[in-house]
Amino acid sequence: MTGKAKSVEWPTIALAVAVYGGWLAVTANAAHLPVPLLVLLGGWFIGWHGSLQHETIHGHPTRSRRINGLIGGVPLSLWLPYGVYRRTHEAHHRSPHPTHPHHDPESRYVAGGGVAAGIARLRATLAGQLLLGPVAAIALFLASEARRAFRDPAGFAREWGVHLIGVMAVVAWLRAVDLSLATYVLCFMLPGQAASLLRGFAEHRADAAGTSRAATVVSRGPLALLFLNNNLHAAHHAFPATPWYRLPALERARTHRVEPRYAGYRDVLRRFAFRPHDVVRHPDLRDG
Repeated sequence: MTGKAKSVEWPTIALAVAVYGGWLAVTANAAHLPVPLLVLLGGWFIGWHGSLQHETIHGHPTRSRRINGLIGGVPLSLWLPYGVYRRTHEAHHRSPHPTHPHHDPESRYVAGGGVAAGIARLRATLAGQLLLGPVAAIALFLASEARRAFRDPAGFAREWGVHLIGVMAVVAWLRAVDLSLATYVLCFMLPGQAASLLRGFAEHRADAAGTSRAATVVSRGPLALLFLNNNLHAAHHAFPATPWYRLPALERARTHRVEPRYAGYRDVLRRFAFRPHDVVRHPDLRDG
């Protein structure tokens, strides 16, 4: 139940075909779609692709890390190198202190004040996260990577070199179908990042019970498909090698549940649309 029973997981292969096939179809026909529908579809496929990348990082759909990387590594989002995502996400799962900004590279908490803390406060509500978060998250990431270029030039060049080759291929396709980069950013990239931020908004809290500090959002609708059941985040952290299509059964079989639980994303919206989900500064750092 908790691992891979087969060398090739065909549901995830079918998922990859649907993600890339859908993205190709929507980008090729973007000129014929009304803008609201284009934003909905563009955001869906970029967000879905991010969920697929997450699966490949966790060892799916094959036992080959290289093949999984090829499946997940196409940079449809343009801004996030797959190598960086894989490295930091694996570190997130290995962290002995999840959510702590000094130990968890995916922590949303801040260690100090200044601009970063101000931006974090604006993103502490779900409304702020969805409206400001996509641009803020990308800008903060790129600024962090610019600093890393001086600390680790070899690693930076290796990860970004591969990434930029993929970006050139994606941009070449956009030019071939006459889809402008500006339209792609506004109708695909930013809505897709907003979808990912919706999923991650209530995933972790520093004061949550359990070693992973993870939560569960009980969703069985389209958003569960979009997020590939990663909304069952406590179960995912408990059994990170479990493929997405087995997580619901595993969640139903869990008997020891101590994590925060939300009755779907409407519940998250009701609680935190205009109210902060948590403090900005990590509780372990607030006194010094």
